[in-house]
Amino acid sequence: MYSKTVIGDKASDFKFRSPWDDEINFYAAAGNHPAILIFLRYYGCSVCQMEMAKIKQEIDLAGQKGARVFVVLQSAPEAMASLIKKDDFPFTIICDPQGEIFQRYGVEAGGIIKYLHPAGLIAAIRATTQGFMHGKFEGKETQLPAAFAITADKVVRYAYYGENISDMPSLAKIVNSL
Repeated sequence: MYSKTVIGDKASDFKFRSPWDDEINFYAAAGNHPAILIFLRYYGCSVCQMEMAKIKQEIDLAGQKGARVFVVLQSAPEAMASLIKKDDFPFTIICDPQGEIFQRYGVEAGGIIKYLHPAGLIAAIRATTQGFMHGKFEGKETQLPAAFAITADKVVRYAYYGENISDMPSLAKIVNSL
């Protein structure tokens, strides 16, 4: 098991699959740009769908800093490809059904208390009222979110580990750390 990634660490490089591409290297995909790396549970999670919609709405904030945005999900690439189109989201979706990238960055699952935290339940209700419907369960249901801002030279400038399933900073807060 890896330890948590902290500010000042060199961001860990890794290979990943997206719903449409095999064997992509994270450093190569980020290029000489800053990167925002966001860990959510899986695409079937209505709270995660809501978070992805928020990121989509705020994506221009990352663009203003020249940053590329990556969202890591526990979903399988094949499952994602059957649910969404390549141009549905203006960021790279990283599929990590085995949780290897989650582990590499020290993003752990919480227990039942963190899963059933009132903030998470409120977020689930809010997501449902906004039209986001829960789909297929994948990965660890109690997986917690996390977010990292990484400089162009691949140094972690911001690291945030969620305390419950809905505990995510805004994209604006993450981007402002660059």
